This record gives sequence, structure tokens and C-alpha cells, in this order.
Amino acid sequence: MMPTDYIYLSILTPLIVFLITPMLNKFSVLRDILGPMGGVISFFSAINITNFVLEGEEVKLTLFNISDGLSIAFNVYPLGAIFGLVASGLWILAAIYSIGYMRGNKELHQTRFFSFYAISIFAALCIAYSGNLLTLFIFYEILTFSTYPLVAHKQNKLSKISGRLYMGILVGTSVVFLLPAIIIVWVITGTLDFAQNGILDGHLDEKYIPFLLLLFAFGIGKAALMPFHKWLPAAMVAPTPVSALLHAVAVVKAGVFSILVIIVNVFGIGFLSETHGSFWLICLACFTLLCSSIIAIYKDDLKARLAYSTISQLSYVVLGAALVSNLAIQGASLHIVMHAVGKITLFFVAGAIYVSAHLTKVSELDGQGKSMPLLFVAFFIGSLSIIGVPPMGGSWSKFYLMLGAVESEYIFVIAVLCISTLLNVYYLLEIPARAFFKNKIKETKVKNYPLMTFPTLFAAILTVLIFFYIEPLKNLTNLITSN
Repeated sequence: MMPTDYIYLSILTPLIVFLITPMLNKFSVLRDILGPMGGVISFFSAINITNFVLEGEEVKLTLFNISDGLSIAFNVYPLGAIFGLVASGLWILAAIYSIGYMRGNKELHQTRFFSFYAISIFAALCIAYSGNLLTLFIFYEILTFSTYPLVAHKQNKLSKISGRLYMGILVGTSVVFLLPAIIIVWVITGTLDFAQNGILDGHLDEKYIPFLLLLFAFGIGKAALMPFHKWLPAAMVAPTPVSALLHAVAVVKAGVFSILVIIVNVFGIGFLSETHGSFWLICLACFTLLCSSIIAIYKDDLKARLAYSTISQLSYVVLGAALVSNLAIQGASLHIVMHAVGKITLFFVAGAIYVSAHLTKVSELDGQGKSMPLLFVAFFIGSLSIIGVPPMGGSWSKFYLMLGAVESEYIFVIAVLCISTLLNVYYLLEIPARAFFKNKIKETKVKNYPLMTFPTLFAAILTVLIFFYIEPLKNLTNLITSN
């Protein structure tokens, strides 16, 4: 098969799942297995696309040209290959987990849920493989609108309010900030195509760089930089598989991926580094990183605590991008993968605890480790990866981010990363510590659901495996920063 065939196969598979799922409403078993099957096919395609990228081959597909320099097209860069692997690979686990969750919790409208889950993956893969800003913007918006029915799935008053906040912030920021930024790039360069070393060098006076970067950074609301972060905790009213989709597989990863690809392939690492136009973004990312970690400590609701943890971890990626050094960019790229695997583990555990024992508060988890040992062990492993403890995958990305801070000569960033890590330890390890070392204060009936437990355990194991088998990812990140 040709490289373009794998692009078609990767992005059309979730689209076909979206279209077929409603037709199988009365055949729940067939409907439910479509997601895992689609995930396997898309992941197989993503692996082949990645191999082509590693071999230096072009993986391009132009759907149609609008004018010179303006088209709907896909062009897979190393960074896009990484995001494609994350979105398609974790779709397999999330799809299996979702079956157990939706059935175990007896959720209504399951067919609609699985349909929109698939179209969200389709949009995320199209973002990953975008060849220009126009394509990225179109599918960025499709991702926003396709996830709204998932956020508001329960259709109660709280979910409707949260859904409106979700849409208001994400659509508002993209229209007010992101779209004007894209138009400015088109006007001053005559193209929206991504390039290995950026497209702005020689077209934009350096005094305007911080302002254009501001439009992009705030326009990509899915990156959850403060003050445009409220949509993320609000969206926690959705079923836990949606939370996993938002935090690990698609939505927030699409946000930080978009910021990273714009800095690398629109501004250019060398150009932005020479002009120091990203210093303000370094400061904002550090503030968001620390502030959200402190807020997480005081959240008793488990999903809310994990939501603010996500806001903090996303800022690691933004920080690495803003440092604009080769090592920091590699660290930010790796963190997209490491955080995705670690955080999906934590949300899987949170959902399994809710369905199995109907517990949602951290304070209710005292002594529950004996009733659900495998789940809390998985939470412990996922937490260690988020914290950055070897031999967990998260240690690689944090190591490279620290090296990048030294390379960029922003030593205060190392202090920020160290403080944040200590805060991670405090608000994450409290949960398994309560479960295993405190006396039970609430008697609960626990029912195990294998379709939730097995994906959770596999995700936890994966956080360890990617520590030892990091070489393919490092090869991809090396290509991101090569000239």
C-alpha cells in the first residue's frame, strides 16, 4: 500500500464507524465491537504511517486546492505521526473500556455515545495529519462540535450548563483569537502550509511576534491555559470514558499538539528562539502549571482533582514548546504520549471505582484498597508516571524538559518543574495511600467489571513499557528538530 492509502485508511475508519453505529442500534454486541475494531485498523495504519515518516518518505494527501498556498491537505510530519499513534492506539483501550462502563452504569443513549466518540477520533486524526493551518482549523472545530454531545450526554441541568460553558470557551477563543491569527499568517506569507523550519522568518517583524503568538496560544482553548481553562473541570460531568477522551486521547492533546506544531512548523524553532518572542508564554505556562497543581490539592472530587492535574500537565507541553530549544521540543513531544497513557490510566480507575462502588470523593476512598486492589495499584503506577518516577514513561519527558530549560538558559523553569513534581506527589499519591493505609470509613458493595479492569491494567503496564521501548519515539522527536 502507498503512504496515501494509509492516510485514507486511518482517518476514514472512525468516520465509517460513526456512520454505521446508528444502524446497529438493535444489535448492541455488533455496535459495541465496532469501536475496538476501528481502533485496531486506525492504529495499524498509524504505525505504517510512522514507519514511512521514519524512513524519510513524504506522506501527503491533497483533498482539493482552493488557490495557491490554500488547500485542504494532509502532510504527516514527525509530530503528527506521534499524535496519530496516541489517538488511534488509545482509542482501542477507550473503546473496550467504554463498553464496560456504559453497560455497568446502565447509561442511556449508548448508540449516540459510541457514534460521537468515533467522530471525535476522526477529527483528532485529521488534526494530527493536517498539512496546513486551514485543515487544522477545520478539524479543530469539528472536534469541538462532535464532543459537545458527549459532554452533555446525561442531558440534566448540570450537564447542559457545562456543555454551554464548554462550547462557549472553545468556540469563542477559536473565533476571537485563532481565526484572526490564521488570517494574519495568510496575509503576510501568502500560504498556510506547514514547513519544517516555519514560514514566518523574513515576513514578520520580531516586535509583532509576541502578539501573534498570543493570538495562537489563547485561540487554542483546548490547551487549557489560564484564564481559558474552566471548560475542562466543567466537562467532568460527562461519563468517565468522555473524560478519558477529553484528557488523554483527543481533545486536550489536540490543543497542545496544535500549539506545538504552530511553534515548530509556522514560527520555526530557530526564528522564535532568536527573537525571544515566547518568554511571556513561558511565564504563563509556569503560572498555569503551579496554580492548577495547588488547586488540585484542595479538590475532594476525584475527577475534579484529575481535571486540574491535566491542566497542569498540559502546561508542561506548552512550556516545552515555548522554550524553543531542541531538547525542550523533544520533551514536550514525548510528554504528549507519556501524559496520555498515564492520565487515561487514572481516569479509567476513577470510572471503575464509580461504577463498581459508586464512590466519587477522595475522602471516601479510605480503606478501599482491599476491595479493589488491582485498580488502586494501577492508579499508583499511573501516578508515578505523571510524577515522573523511573521506570515509568513520564520520567523521560520531564528529563528532556529539564535539559531543555538548561539549554535555553531559563534556570527558574527547573525550579518550577521541581515544585510542580512535589505537588504532583502530594495530590496523586494521597489517593492510593488512603486506599491502602487508612481504615475503611464507608462500607460498600463492590462489583468487578472485566471490560473496565483489563484496559485499565493494560494502560498501567503500558506506562512502564514505554520507558524501556522509548527508542522509536525518540527517533521521531529527533526528526522534529532536525533541519
